Amino acid sequence: MQPDPDSLKNDNTRLRRSFVLVALFALILWVIKLIEIILGLDFVHYGVYPLRVSGLTGIVMAPLIHGSLSHLFSNTAPLIILGTALLYGYPRSAIIVVPVLYLGTGLGVWLFARSAYHIGASGLTFGIMFFVFTIGVLRWDKRAIILSMIVFFLYGSMIWGIFPTRPGVSFESHFFGAAIGVALAMLLKNHDPAPPPKKYSWEDESDELETEEKTDNQTE
Repeated sequence: MQPDPDSLKNDNTRLRRSFVLVALFALILWVIKLIEIILGLDFVHYGVYPLRVSGLTGIVMAPLIHGSLSHLFSNTAPLIILGTALLYGYPRSAIIVVPVLYLGTGLGVWLFARSAYHIGASGLTFGIMFFVFTIGVLRWDKRAIILSMIVFFLYGSMIWGIFPTRPGVSFESHFFGAAIGVALAMLLKNHDPAPPPKKYSWEDESDELETEEKTDNQTE
């Protein structure tokens, strides 16, 4: 009972492509941080600063900037795993989800967050995690359920990050990312078609036999 090889090949190709795209984005984050360190620069002031006109640039720049190597390292693995799950499972929705999360989280922070510089890709990561989990619950097809269970098993504890549990951490970014992710999941739950059912080789043989039997019956 082997699944259709063409279907498996397409799935594997899409999974690899999704991983490469997200890994390239993560690489860009590391390059930016290394440039900052090597040149002795400080990019923190390019983050979102609420209700300052100059802080508006942070809506675009903040997810690319991290306060330390440990900050960036803590965001890298979740970003790659969750981003790959999003692009692989919901390629059509991802075209909407990624820019809306990216810009919407920064805008929410600029409007409502504490007076401080807010930086890092964690808002984007939270948004993707909540999107993938919520849409899996809403759609309930096999792939959606599996992806939802994976992200919840790996990163379900992230839910506590939307609360002000640690000073110096932008829980506002986490909160707005999560809220936008849930809203997008509800809006886009049917935007991607459900994956076709796996077809096994024995099913083709069965179809051929049924066709032959019908032909024989018609001949008689």
